[in-house]
Amino acid sequence: MAVDDLHRAESAGGETGSADELLTSLGYTPELSRNRSTLQVAFMSFVLASIPYGLATTMSYPLIGGGPVNIIWGWLAVSLIIICVAGSLGEVTSVYPTAGGVYYQAFMLAPPNWRRVAAWTCGWLYVVGNVTITLAVNFGTTLFLIGCVNVFDTASGDAVLAGDAYQAFLIFLGITIFCNLVSSLCNRWLPLIDTFAIFWTFAGVIAILVCVLAIAKEGRRDASFVFTHFEANSGWTPGWSFMVGLLHAAYATSSTGMIISMCEEVKAPATQVPKAMVLTVCLNTLAGLLFMIPLVFVLPDIKELTMLAQPVPVIIKSAVGNAGGAFALLIPLLVLAIICGIGCTTASSRCIYAFARDGAIPGSKWWKVVNPKLDVPLNAMMLSMVVQLVLGLIYFGSSTAFSAFSGVGVIALTTAYIIPIVVSMLEGRKTVKTASFQLGAFGWFCNIVSVAWSLLAIPLFCMPTTVPITDPGLMNYASVVFVGFTSISVVWYIVWGRKHYTGPPT
Repeated sequence: MAVDDLHRAESAGGETGSADELLTSLGYTPELSRNRSTLQVAFMSFVLASIPYGLATTMSYPLIGGGPVNIIWGWLAVSLIIICVAGSLGEVTSVYPTAGGVYYQAFMLAPPNWRRVAAWTCGWLYVVGNVTITLAVNFGTTLFLIGCVNVFDTASGDAVLAGDAYQAFLIFLGITIFCNLVSSLCNRWLPLIDTFAIFWTFAGVIAILVCVLAIAKEGRRDASFVFTHFEANSGWTPGWSFMVGLLHAAYATSSTGMIISMCEEVKAPATQVPKAMVLTVCLNTLAGLLFMIPLVFVLPDIKELTMLAQPVPVIIKSAVGNAGGAFALLIPLLVLAIICGIGCTTASSRCIYAFARDGAIPGSKWWKVVNPKLDVPLNAMMLSMVVQLVLGLIYFGSSTAFSAFSGVGVIALTTAYIIPIVVSMLEGRKTVKTASFQLGAFGWFCNIVSVAWSLLAIPLFCMPTTVPITDPGLMNYASVVFVGFTSISVVWYIVWGRKHYTGPPT
């Protein structure tokens, strides 16, 4: 049966058999159970972004960058751009729905002479992005938890939890291990957890919206402040300050393409995964606005907030007027943060597994194994966890380590997403015309917007949040981490890849 016929069969019936036949035709033996429906893959895509949580942990960036205008209009602008990215990725994924994701797509779309290099580059970026975003999520949860606990004061007015480097690392260690335990031991129940997360998220957002606006102990801002006030506190020129503040929105939406790694566990990936990516971004846009607009209406002094690593707990506490009520409203975000960490752990393990089975990672024979009892690539998951814990040690040397983790994650994933899109454009979008999910007349527009965003994001997120830099600990080390991983990729290609790496099966 031709690949086009398999796509049509899958689209019409959604049977697991058709999806497995399609995977076999692409050169892979099905090893993972297809246990996710259309709604469940959409729910997981939503969980990977976990918008209220993702926006809460990075709120300091837009507050420093431009205040309310950066928070609301920056979020809306990036969301519209990411819809274009999701649609562009969806077209290519509809043709090549494998766990290798953009890595496999880059190989298949590139000219024969450039296939290996394109796939190798894209694959390493995709792996690095998955691992570092998972790290950023778990580390962000750590810092957010410390901020939530510190809504309570001691008798002397000091913070309950000092948040020293060793305390933060131990909390991060516990969260990371917990996420890996749940992801590995509870694989069959993960779709139920993702489903629960949807209802839990909107219940939490509505509770925050109602309480902060109804109580508003410190009063409410007017609409003019909420939607038009711009206040740059970064030291950069106003225009560039606004751009740096976009890390807030870019981090929260960077997981958009991570769901592609789950293609081999979805019943009809050629249609379900592309639709899930696009619809989830639309849903996330709405959830983000519902979460942030009420907070901006009750925003305390911005300059004071810019001094905090995690301003959202302070914003909510000032609005409700007491620590107990604030902590109760923060619980939904904390639970969502853990669920997001579990989802990212799952996706990153599949990404490593897919790249390893083509021999592109040192020690591939260990990382490509699927545990028969747990039905998960357990070794790949453990590799990802160890790398995250090692990188977490950076926090002992830099208090802005989270910026490095989130920055390199955004850079790597954004670049990886764009490679198959660019290659598709270079071939005149010929291949995606056969896809069961197509953008039609909007295809070129979405592709061009996606590429333009990538060209902006790469240098943007290597920049420090504030200038001038007077303390080396406040430097943005995203470029250092990125170059480190890139060096590993180049060295491994020179030592082994040039002679032995042939790319995915065709």
